[in-house]
Amino acid sequence: MSEQLRSLQSQERSVTAAVTGDEDLGPFALLPGVWANEPHLPGRGWNMIALPFGPPEGATFRPAYRLLLHQYNERLIFSLVDKAVPNRGIGPVADGVTPNADQLLVALDYEQGINQLVGEDFPSSGLAGQPGGAIHHEPGLFLNMSDPLNEDSVDIARLATIPHGDSVLGLGTAVVEDGPPTVPPVNALPLGVDQDIEANPYLAPYRHFHDNPFRSLFDPTDPTALLEVANEGVDIIRTTKLEFDSTVSTGGISNIPFIVRQANASEMKSTFWIQEVRREDGGTDLRLQYVQVVQLDFFPRFDGGPGRIKWPHVSINTMTKVDETPVPGPGGYSVMAS
Repeated sequence: MSEQLRSLQSQERSVTAAVTGDEDLGPFALLPGVWANEPHLPGRGWNMIALPFGPPEGATFRPAYRLLLHQYNERLIFSLVDKAVPNRGIGPVADGVTPNADQLLVALDYEQGINQLVGEDFPSSGLAGQPGGAIHHEPGLFLNMSDPLNEDSVDIARLATIPHGDSVLGLGTAVVEDGPPTVPPVNALPLGVDQDIEANPYLAPYRHFHDNPFRSLFDPTDPTALLEVANEGVDIIRTTKLEFDSTVSTGGISNIPFIVRQANASEMKSTFWIQEVRREDGGTDLRLQYVQVVQLDFFPRFDGGPGRIKWPHVSINTMTKVDETPVPGPGGYSVMAS
């Protein structure tokens, strides 16, 4: 039995304000508080999404989709912890006795809000949005899970709900390593078509932003490059990596009917890197980076494979922790103190 499970067994279930360093949070111990781009790292959030789109009559370019990119600022708030959440179970019979084998979870709630700085799409639709406009809102939970029977290969989970009509369960593992993170490359081109952007005219929107990087910085063929750039010259002494994947174990995504018919969100994979950064004065600051890829399925594949083309919706960001204690707002939500 793990030390965390022993600790939780001695507690009554409780919902309280989350506190940084709480050992019951396990790999989430550094998350409570407010993470944001402003004021230290403005404009480090980047978003790319392909969307079904029929250009106006008479348009010379008709791919039936547009590629939309955003530069954004984010506020990500972890505020409440629900401890010793019991899932009841029993273990195998031994000596005629059926023992209890209850799972006890610790849930850390979050609320994510994203506002765009600039939006641009190709072909141009006039629908890219205005500076300052809200482009994402997401309440959810991070779960630190015990397994008294040691049967599962996952120990953390993420539950997310999105106002478009999606509900996501991603499962995974947490790892703590010395030094900076290793940021893997991401294939952000659609799956099910020839991915040669030079030769395949169907990928003209991707070639457009490859030849003319969005904001002179973001290239859709290498979307995680800006995370590596953000780490240059930063003394990262320790990294906690959190990986969530909706395609493993019992994970998955449920969507409302319109989403399923038109552009079905079928998979989500996300990695968060909580970074402890050494300052010049010897103190420590906290940064948070992530990459998230959601596959949107629409239009028949060109390669004869099953299902529809998978269009990667990619989001990346680099933020700092700006407040340890968020202020509870109406309805139990959390807001930053003014």
